[in-house]
Order: sequence, then structure tokens, then C-alpha cells
Amino acid sequence: MPQARVNTSFDGPNVDVLIDMGHPLLNRIVDGFIKVGGTGALHAAAQESMRYVSQESADKRSLEKSVNQMGKECLQWGMVAGIYSGMTYTMQEARGVHDWKNALLGGALTGAALSLTDSNVTHERVISSAITGGAIATAAEFLRNLT
Repeated sequence: MPQARVNTSFDGPNVDVLIDMGHPLLNRIVDGFIKVGGTGALHAAAQESMRYVSQESADKRSLEKSVNQMGKECLQWGMVAGIYSGMTYTMQEARGVHDWKNALLGGALTGAALSLTDSNVTHERVISSAITGGAIATAAEFLRNLT
């Protein structure tokens, strides 16, 4: 079944990026990393704040642990966004179409990469995370195209 070709030029004036790296692929990776990584840091900060409120005390060690957790989540969330946006853009450029297959591969690679940040990495976990990431990304792409 032939696929509809779409305009894959992303370097036009309608692309909103925080930092212009000079190449559309790098722009997407860095932009996704910064925006979603910041969200990950805020998520960790909110969780740690709730923990302090429930404990009603904070010491130097717990604050250091909170900062470490914020950094870890910032890097994890940013890595997920960077890999996903970079892979989907690369697939779209290589194939010349924007469809669910790009999201599937991007989600699978993102899930596998995220599982590698776990302290207990097994090949079953990597495969499971790749399948989950691909399924979620594909479902999101289908839902996005329903409207």
C-alpha cells in the first residue's frame, strides 16, 4: 500500500527550538532533552518536597540525596526525549514518510535505552522495555492521528 509523502523540511520558521544547533536533527534532540529533562527535574523536586513535608525534617544528607535524584531524573527524562525525537526524525527523513512505523522504532529504541539506566540490567528487561516503549509510542501516534 503506497504511503503519502509529506513535507519533511523541519528547518522552516515554524519550528520552535530553544537552541539552534545548525542542523534539524541536532535541534530536535537538544530541544527535547532540555524541555523534557527540565520537566524530569521538576518532577523529582516535587516528589522530594512532598517527602520533606511528610517527614517534617531535612538534613544535609537528605538534601544531597534529593539533588542527586533530581539530576538522575533530569538526565533520564531528557535522554528519553532526545532519543525518541532524534529517532523519529531520522526515520522520517530516511523513509520520506511520517507514519506509525517511525514512532514504533523510536519508542522501541527509547525503551531499550531507558532500561539500560537501571541498576539491575538484564536482557529480558531491555527487550520488555523496548516492546513497551514501541507499543506506547505507536499507540500515541495512532491517537494523535485520530483528530
